[in-house]
Amino acid sequence: MLEVATYESERRIRGALVLGVLLAAMSLLFVALFPSIANSGADLDAYMESLPPAMRAAFGATGAFSIATIEGFLAVELYQFFWLLLLGIYTAYVAGGLVAGDVERGRMDVLLAAPVSRRRVVVEKFASLVPVVVTVNVIVGVAVYATVLAIGETIPLADLAAVHLLSIPYLLACGAIGLLLSVAFDESDVAKRGGLGAIFALFLLETVSQSADVGWLGAISPTRYYDPTAVLVSGEYDWAGALVLLAGTALLVAVSAAWFRRKDVA
Repeated sequence: MLEVATYESERRIRGALVLGVLLAAMSLLFVALFPSIANSGADLDAYMESLPPAMRAAFGATGAFSIATIEGFLAVELYQFFWLLLLGIYTAYVAGGLVAGDVERGRMDVLLAAPVSRRRVVVEKFASLVPVVVTVNVIVGVAVYATVLAIGETIPLADLAAVHLLSIPYLLACGAIGLLLSVAFDESDVAKRGGLGAIFALFLLETVSQSADVGWLGAISPTRYYDPTAVLVSGEYDWAGALVLLAGTALLVAVSAAWFRRKDVA
């Protein structure tokens, strides 16, 4: 059981560790800059207010909180952009190669020659993303909390843990989008770039629809259901949004598995 998922996870865990360390180092630099920025006398809130509405929405700067606090600073500078957009893109990009990569290299025929169903191959390949997502979240979460304490600031541990816990359904949803594209296309690069573009487009759709007062358009975007700023600044946990993301992920994986069952693998 889970031989495919275990094999794929072992292939990716080293990359996940490297990515986690790199993101932790970047987070450390961001947090370490906070004291000098907070003490500089610069009116960061006024600066954010001067940005166009779409840019403020992209950074999660609604004006309802101050980014001169450690919670607001982390939300705007780290989680709302790097975590939400760039890590989502990375997850979809990696997922784009899950099936298409083996098809392109001719390894899928060998795998399907074993007594394993196509549905199981797709599901277990997607499941191999879970340890990657969890590993990155644990490493960066610990690094951020330790660095915040090191600079003499405090942040509710429960809120920081919730930011990372709730990001897991979001990132898996991004991965499910990449998986669907990986089944749709036989060329790995096409599927990966498609995943990258899809997450970026959905991020923009949610951002622009909110600022253009047509928020219903953003309902199909995963970013609608994960708001790290609300967690860090207001202590609001969107558990319903997490359930929507998990349901959407399950649907996309099921569609991918059904599609792959009927697909002619050349």
